[in-house]
Amino acid sequence: MAIPLVDVHQHLWDLDHFELPWLSSVPALNDHYRMSRYLEEANGVEVAKTVYMEVDVAPGQIGMEADFVLGLIDADDNPMAGATLRARPGEADFGDHVSRFASDDRVKGYRQVLQIPELGPGHCLSDAFIRDVRKLGEQGKHFDICMRPAELGDGVKLVEACTDTRFVVDHCGNAHVEIVNGSVSPDEVDPGGMPHDADQWRRDMEALGARENTICKISGIIARLPEGNNAAETLAPTVNHCLETFGADRVVFGSDWPVCTLGAAYPTWVNALANIIADRSEDDQRKFWSGNAERFYTL
Repeated sequence: MAIPLVDVHQHLWDLDHFELPWLSSVPALNDHYRMSRYLEEANGVEVAKTVYMEVDVAPGQIGMEADFVLGLIDADDNPMAGATLRARPGEADFGDHVSRFASDDRVKGYRQVLQIPELGPGHCLSDAFIRDVRKLGEQGKHFDICMRPAELGDGVKLVEACTDTRFVVDHCGNAHVEIVNGSVSPDEVDPGGMPHDADQWRRDMEALGARENTICKISGIIARLPEGNNAAETLAPTVNHCLETFGADRVVFGSDWPVCTLGAAYPTWVNALANIIADRSEDDQRKFWSGNAERFYTL
């Protein structure tokens, strides 16, 4: 690809130092994924910069994860230029945790994964959760929305309640690409696959796209690519709806490596996206691959 990219959803983990309890249910990813491996598997893709994305470490290691990542950003032997760290809005330790990084330009924002079984619908709409997400806006930090696609309406309400906070919608709203392209019905998807109605997903993404403080990350969906399917053809309906809904200035690329490898290798994912957006202007392509990320994340 001729345009260098900025990857704003780079995971890394070293199991010699961190515990990721969720890996027990995803044995294919129960391995070390260090920076050296990322660079090796991204070979052939011109990665200019990356933004780390938290990996849901054990709660007692959230501070350790932050220290580890900030060390990588400060080093000059890798492309990491910023981080989206873990935070838990509404919980007692939230204020102390984010205050530590309030004036740290390396920390761009925070995420709390909301689709875990322990957190049900409406969790992000409690008074305490909204109060804390508003606090991120006061500090100039963004919040990533990562939730079950059937509950994106809660995300819309959260954004509407926090007008001074910037938001990033992860993974195209966690769309199930086969539901969106019509090849399967929601009834055919087990609950763990986060089934949803395609029209409901489209409407909720349009509602999120109507908010100027919200951008969409084209990431994650490659992990659901069925074996043997053409990546560009399968993913295009989901990707194109997000691009058209948020517009050329509010979409960014994220590899979601190594989770993306559940569906395809890193270069396959990038090439599929390149094919999907090939008919768009060169200016819009540059915005997607790097320009929007440079601006939004102030890299």
